[in-house]
Amino acid sequence: MTSPSEQPGFATTQWSLVLRAAQPDDSTARAALETLCQRYWFPLYAFARRRVSGIPQAQDLTQDFFLRLLEKNSLAAASPERGRFRSFLLTSLKNFLSNEWDRATAQKRGGGRERLSLDWETGESRLSFEPTHTDTPEREFERQWALTLLDVVVHRLQDEFTTADKSRQFELLKETLTGSRAVLDYAAIAAELQMSEDAARQAAHRLRKRYRELLREEVAATVESDNEVEDEIGRLLEALGT
Repeated sequence: MTSPSEQPGFATTQWSLVLRAAQPDDSTARAALETLCQRYWFPLYAFARRRVSGIPQAQDLTQDFFLRLLEKNSLAAASPERGRFRSFLLTSLKNFLSNEWDRATAQKRGGGRERLSLDWETGESRLSFEPTHTDTPEREFERQWALTLLDVVVHRLQDEFTTADKSRQFELLKETLTGSRAVLDYAAIAAELQMSEDAARQAAHRLRKRYRELLREEVAATVESDNEVEDEIGRLLEALGT
């Protein structure tokens, strides 16, 4: 499977994928669940890593969590009316970990069952670059959720520029998305892109505008109504400490 950063933007919302995966007779349910796994496994894994003692155990539990969602039709309990999608996932994982905490198994957890292709090596590498802090597992989940969502938005934006044959323009202007646009050398950028400096600044403005649009689109797909979008964006920024 491809990584979240390699996937195109969803043609459907996250909630519609959840509801599709909840249908036991739907031939596309497995593909829908795998899409969900690739999008959200890392924040959940980061939570599990802070709740259990060993890396292999955290990996097995995260793997089994997603498999159980499909096998036991747990997603049937999901609904946009129940609130934020990330809250549903975290509550479901907490319940799963509580049920599995001291359960003895006759064989290795997950033995004999199909495994999902999750990039544990990359996940551990990402965790190793994280600063040491004392946040709770819940706060770590929130932070990783926000980082994952922003990463998805940036890659969607990059894909759009690549499709429009503007990959180099994106590379030169992407720093403007982090609030560091004041240090960009627009004269040099304009020269390389063979446009005026004013045109380069306008291109940066359009890039930021499109980024905000995609961010709202991604957030809107995880909440019940448009009225919650701004509040959710605020929560994401708070989780990042910005």
